[in-house]
Amino acid sequence: MGSVPVREQADREGWSDEHLVCRILAGEKPLYEVLMRRHNQRLFRVSRAILQNDFEAEDVVQDAYVRAYEKLASFEGRARFSTWLTRIAVHEALARVNRQDRFRPLDDQQAGAKDGAIQFMLAKPDPEHESASRELTTILQQEILNLPENYRLVFVLRDVEEMSTAEAAECLNLSEQNIKVRLHRARAMLRRKLRERAIAILPQSFPFLAARCDRIVASVLQTIAGRNPKASSK
Repeated sequence: MGSVPVREQADREGWSDEHLVCRILAGEKPLYEVLMRRHNQRLFRVSRAILQNDFEAEDVVQDAYVRAYEKLASFEGRARFSTWLTRIAVHEALARVNRQDRFRPLDDQQAGAKDGAIQFMLAKPDPEHESASRELTTILQQEILNLPENYRLVFVLRDVEEMSTAEAAECLNLSEQNIKVRLHRARAMLRRKLRERAIAILPQSFPFLAARCDRIVASVLQTIAGRNPKASSK
């Protein structure tokens, strides 16, 4: 049985994560690929929020999947599998930070940020809007990654990954009230930073771009071609 048909069957028939775990433990190991593809984005986003480095986040995601696979038989279903898996990734990422005993400065990671660790779904109706969307995404990513770690991670889990308060609390081993407080503060900090950046760039808003200037000039020249300016009647 090929992996692609299995993935298609799992999606088509709506197999739950828990159902897949049971089948994997029963010997259908290729089904683990289905679980990985389902949760890759979440685990990468969470790991990236902690490590602020694309390559290290990828390593952590791989390590988390290996660790989860080795401990799969210990999954008891008391929490959702996605929550259990996310918690493993969080622990792996934090363990790596502790080993490094430091965070890498954000400025050193800007090249990696171009790949979009935290992807926001923005409409792309035309090149101009696409360019604006990319700029907005970059600004949002930078400001989210600039949040203090405790707030950044809660924000990613709750607002980016749209996890419930209870799920986020379980992943981070915090109380639900603590999650709510940190999320409120993270949102307030993010709003303040975005407002400051908006105010800073307002003077450059609505630029009269060279292409627009050229279009207007060409159109006017075409319109007045062959015409002579009339003397004032006054």
